[in-house]
Amino acid sequence: MRRLRARIASWFVRRQLAKLSEGGLDLSSISALPDATLMPLRRTALDPVPELGRVRDTEPVSRLDFPLGITVWLVSGKEEVRSVLASADDYSTDFSHVARQAGLDATNSPGGLGFADPPDHTRLRKLLTPEFTMRRLARLSPRITEVVDERLARIAAAEGPVDLVEEFALPIPSLVICELLGVPYEDRAAFQELATARFDLISGASASLGAISDSLVYLREQVKKQRDNPSDGLMGMLIREHRDQIDDEELAGLADGVLTGGFETTASMLSLGALALLEDPEAARMVREDDAAIGPIVEELLRYLTVVQVAFPRFARRNLELGGVTIAEGDAIICSLSGADRDRGGDPTIDLEVFDPHRAPVPHYAFGHGIHRCIGAELARMELRAAYPALFRRFPHLRLAVPSDQLEFRDTSIVYGVESLPVLVRP
Repeated sequence: MRRLRARIASWFVRRQLAKLSEGGLDLSSISALPDATLMPLRRTALDPVPELGRVRDTEPVSRLDFPLGITVWLVSGKEEVRSVLASADDYSTDFSHVARQAGLDATNSPGGLGFADPPDHTRLRKLLTPEFTMRRLARLSPRITEVVDERLARIAAAEGPVDLVEEFALPIPSLVICELLGVPYEDRAAFQELATARFDLISGASASLGAISDSLVYLREQVKKQRDNPSDGLMGMLIREHRDQIDDEELAGLADGVLTGGFETTASMLSLGALALLEDPEAARMVREDDAAIGPIVEELLRYLTVVQVAFPRFARRNLELGGVTIAEGDAIICSLSGADRDRGGDPTIDLEVFDPHRAPVPHYAFGHGIHRCIGAELARMELRAAYPALFRRFPHLRLAVPSDQLEFRDTSIVYGVESLPVLVRP
């Protein structure tokens, strides 16, 4: 029960609850949600439970059984999800809606892009966008290669089974984000510990909250230091170019959003993608031998895995119709990205329930859609395109050290993942 409650609490705490808790939210009062409510977050190994597909195909907009008197709709059809994510006029992501319904001070905004509406969202995203263009990101490419090679060297030197989550999937995005944010070298070991601990829900929601609070304290301190001595990273760039347009709390919130959005999601993709390739020898061979196949296979893995299972909650700004269903003003909408990414759209000739390394890339929602589409999507692609082929080329005999049915996956987690991935690297 403790683990289940931690997973549920993670929905709120990933980016925001550490701050909201300062406004008086009592985490101990959050009880387990009904099983039907958790269905969109459940999986069997790499696949969403079959019930999600049945609901999507028969009722793409359906009512979720949700406590606290909140009306929540699950949107799982591809076109219906696109409609919601594309419209900032009809739907709001302003977290004050959650605060008001939870009885909190609605002015206690948690900040960041994910729970902001225009014009605040527009202003903040405009400040960040230049740092995430391909031209700016290109400077990180050598460092990504260096980080990957360093991790593979550590794996090669290890005796016996190696946990790819601990030795490969977690350190790569953590070190890349250090580089991106401009975290001082002397702080990087401590920063990695903070980044990892904030997502360690095995210890419970309170431990995760404590780690989030610690990382926010660190980021606020960094912002203050960089006001006087800006680094070459993202925080320093924002201070140098937009000093008077962003305050310290907003800047710390943006940095926290980069950490949250770029760390755990990429780490989950690295580990789950490696598992999918291990279970498909032909795909692993293609990644190892064919440079031209790497990009399309990464896109297919992103679609097939869709590790961010649901989008940030939206709230209807007015009464409206969606998929033949009447949505009332103020109702909450949860978009199932994993469900939509397996919606064949009525085409019986394709099967999107399977991973097909030969499939030409198809549009997907792994990075969301619309104004809230992940701003770090290209950085994540760079890391995945570098890491997968390097791993399978360095270790052509890579294989699981335990039967796949013994792997422990996260249960009802917004960002799906595997707890550990023990492998053998030698013949």
